[in-house]
Amino acid sequence: MSDSFTTTVLNITTGTTETVTDLTRACEEFLTRTAPGRDGLLNVFVPHATAGIAVLETGAGSDDDLLAALHHLLPADDRWQHRHGSPGHGRDHVLPALVPPHATLPVVGGRLELGTWQSVCLVDTNVDNSDRHVRLSFLGG
Repeated sequence: MSDSFTTTVLNITTGTTETVTDLTRACEEFLTRTAPGRDGLLNVFVPHATAGIAVLETGAGSDDDLLAALHHLLPADDRWQHRHGSPGHGRDHVLPALVPPHATLPVVGGRLELGTWQSVCLVDTNVDNSDRHVRLSFLGG
C-alpha cells in the first residue's frame, strides 16, 4: 500500500448502555504513527448499521445532551418497523441517518485540525451489540 494511504481498525467495546465514546486520542495516536508532519485527510468510519461518528464537545455535558436529544427524536418503543433485538431497537437502525457513520477531517502537519472544544466520537445507542470496529484511514502527501 502507498505511503499516501494508511489505515487501521480500532476495536471498541461500548458496553450495555447508550454511549458517546471519545476517539480523539486514538485518532491522534494513529496520526503520530502514520502521518508525522504530513498534511491530508483522516477518514473515520464505523461499518455498523446502528452507530455513527460525531464531532462535538465532550466532558461538559454535550455528549449526554446528544444522547438525550436522540432519545427524544428516536424513542426506544414499539413504533419501529424493524423489530428484532431489544424493545425499540429499530430506532438504532435510523441513527446513522442523523449521526452519519463517517467523518472526514483535515490533518495539517500530522495533527487533526479540530476546534478547541471539538472531539471525534463514536455514538452508539445499540445496547444489544457492544463490540464496534472503527476504521481510521489517512490519505495524504
